[in-house]
Amino acid sequence: MSLYRDTGVVLRVHKLGEADRIITFLTRRYGKVRAVAKGVRRTTSRFGARLEPFGHVDVQFYTGRTLDVITQVQTVDAFALPLVGDYQRYTAASAIAETADRLTVEEGEPAMRLYLLVVGALRALADGQRDASLVLDAFLLRAMAFAGWAPAITECARCGLPGPHTAFNVQAGGLLCGNCRVPGSVHPAPEVLVLLESLLHGDWDVAEASVAGTRRDASGIVVAHLQWHLERQLKSLPLVERRAKELQPGK
Repeated sequence: MSLYRDTGVVLRVHKLGEADRIITFLTRRYGKVRAVAKGVRRTTSRFGARLEPFGHVDVQFYTGRTLDVITQVQTVDAFALPLVGDYQRYTAASAIAETADRLTVEEGEPAMRLYLLVVGALRALADGQRDASLVLDAFLLRAMAFAGWAPAITECARCGLPGPHTAFNVQAGGLLCGNCRVPGSVHPAPEVLVLLESLLHGDWDVAEASVAGTRRDASGIVVAHLQWHLERQLKSLPLVERRAKELQPGK
């Protein structure tokens, strides 16, 4: 018997037969792992509730012929509990999980940085102190950086000339200077570019000071850039509610 253990986040679940499920994890040491949870759909299952999407768990696997088998599960963080009752946070978490799943094509390949990004984003959503839309966009930008697709925000994507520049083209990789600008480029407001840079680098004071229109425009650029590189639309993104968190009185 070959056993191994890791900490991971549940990205998605699929039914298998009458009582089992296939669980897809993003783990700390082994990257993406797909494994069977036997009998998990029965009411008598010992760990069925721990293997729901967004769960952060310590899990033991038995190496199988085709798919590994889950033998033990312990909850590390119950992120799902505060997320499932809030539509905005739930849909943002769904987009995070789907993006992570799509960015880890090869199973068993370590993806520590992406794992940490997912855990951090889900923790921020579950905590509820930051705007869910900003958390999602920050995650998407950093996940694209992990994949080597980070948009050029402070320099020209083609020649590297330092900005500021005014033209942004998804196909070209981000901002373009006057010499490299191509037809079809958009011209985001300067504050949109400031927001994108603050989200990429974790400057939350600047990000949270942005207004709704700026956040909406920045989200559009982030999503367009991501889906251009993925080459198809994520199913969860159209469901995300882009509603700015209400400011507290006096802020």
